[in-house]
Amino acid sequence: MYQYNPLHCLPSSAELPDSDDKPVDSELQILIPNLLLAILSAIWQNRDNWYFGINMGVYYEPNKDAIVPDGFLSLGVERFVGENGRSSYVLWEEDNIPPILAIEIVSQTYNGEYEQKKTDYAELGILYYVIYAPTRLRRKRQRLEVYRLVNGEYILQPGNKIWMPEIGLGIGREQGTFQGRTREWLFWYNENGDRYQTPEEIVLTQQEQLQQTQQQLQEILAKLQQQGIDPNTL
Repeated sequence: MYQYNPLHCLPSSAELPDSDDKPVDSELQILIPNLLLAILSAIWQNRDNWYFGINMGVYYEPNKDAIVPDGFLSLGVERFVGENGRSSYVLWEEDNIPPILAIEIVSQTYNGEYEQKKTDYAELGILYYVIYAPTRLRRKRQRLEVYRLVNGEYILQPGNKIWMPEIGLGIGREQGTFQGRTREWLFWYNENGDRYQTPEEIVLTQQEQLQQTQQQLQEILAKLQQQGIDPNTL
C-alpha cells in the first residue's frame, strides 16, 4: 500500500527564492556578518556541525515567505551541503532546526528591527536576537542589544559583552581591523571576555612571532660567535 509522506510534497531549497530581493543599503550589513563568519571559520575550523548564513532566506513554513536576517547561526546542522552549498535555509531540510541566533544591522533605512522582526524571530524560536546599530541609533536604544528568548518573549541582556552559553561564545563590539578598515565591529568572545582575532590580526600576530623567533636566533648566533664557536659544528 502506498504510504503518503507530506514531506515529499514540500518545495526544496532549489525551488524557493533564495532572498527577499531587497538590496542592502549599507556596506556594513554585509561586512559585519562576513567578519563574524570569518572568525568562526578560524576558531571552529575543526567542527562541521554549524552553519552561518548571510542575507539568506530562512523558510519555516511552505506557504509563507522567508525571513531574511542579515546574519544567522545554526548549530547541529551540516556546515557544507553539496558542491554549491545552500541557496536558502529550509527548516524541513534541516531536521526542523531553527537558527539559534539572528543578527540585524540597522541601516539608514529602518526596517522594523526592533518591532516586527523581533516578533518574527520569537515565533520561529530563535534563542538569541542581536540588533546592532553601527551608524544610526534610535532614541532610547543601545548601539548593541542582545535579546534572549524566555517563555516566548525576548528579554534584553545586560552588558557590553554578552555570553551565550548555549552557543559557547560571547558577542560584543569594539575597535578592530577587517579588510583594511579600522572601526568598531561586532566580535565573538570567549568565556573570559577575550576577543577572538580577525583574519588580519591573526596574520599580523604570526608575523610578529616569526620576527621575534628570527631575532632570538640571531642573538644566539651572535653569542656563539663571541665565544668562538662555529654554529655549523653544532
